[in-house]
Amino acid sequence: MIQRVLRRSSARDSQTGGDSDANTAVRLDGVTHSYGSAGGRLDADRDPTVIALRDVALTCDSGETVGLEGPSGSGKSTILHAIAGLLVPTAGSVEILGTDITRLSDHERTRLRRRHVGIVFQRFHLLPSLSARANVALPLVQAGVPRSTRRERATTLLSDVGLSGRATHLPSELSGGECQRVAIARALATDPDVIVADEPTGELDTETGSTVLELLTDVGSDRAVVVASHDDDTLAITDRVVTLRDGSVMSDGG
Repeated sequence: MIQRVLRRSSARDSQTGGDSDANTAVRLDGVTHSYGSAGGRLDADRDPTVIALRDVALTCDSGETVGLEGPSGSGKSTILHAIAGLLVPTAGSVEILGTDITRLSDHERTRLRRRHVGIVFQRFHLLPSLSARANVALPLVQAGVPRSTRRERATTLLSDVGLSGRATHLPSELSGGECQRVAIARALATDPDVIVADEPTGELDTETGSTVLELLTDVGSDRAVVVASHDDDTLAITDRVVTLRDGSVMSDGG
């Protein structure tokens, strides 16, 4: 069982608002996003190159895992990036724990992401020069956590994901499955309320992917998880599947 050893940040602390339903961790309302127009916003003088999302509405509660499925280009990754605050949509609102992050400054949005959102990438995005433990601890460095606490937290998380004996290994010395487990541990470092995962088993064989899915199931027991995938086994662990086509939600709950 993944341990939540850091003190939970209150969902109604100074970083977050209090207008959403108490259990709703993620809410997208009327989210539209275009690529190719000036500044990422709609330009009245020319058509945007691509409309990646069209009036998307989506919620995810604490303790719920929501799957996003659809063909490449359907908008899955764009939704994850919007939830993580890595992009600001052209229109609509994205609430994390009641705060509309589209209304925050870049600095405020980054601060909220570091405290409340963990990200699991398909290709891991581990720093090659850092050990597994140092990679897991990296978000805590950015959060200003003391070194001894960072080391203890990273060691505990690596043990939780079954890698206690690999803490000092570099990513090049780890298998793909081990790297993904390090990436999941890193996503959990700040004890976030929301996890977004983009094709988390896409680079893994079936057996290793099953291990990672077990971890994601464990992770989702007391926080919101939004996972994008083409893989039926990955979508099978979710509580609800949202189907996307051409940037629009075609079904929610199928």
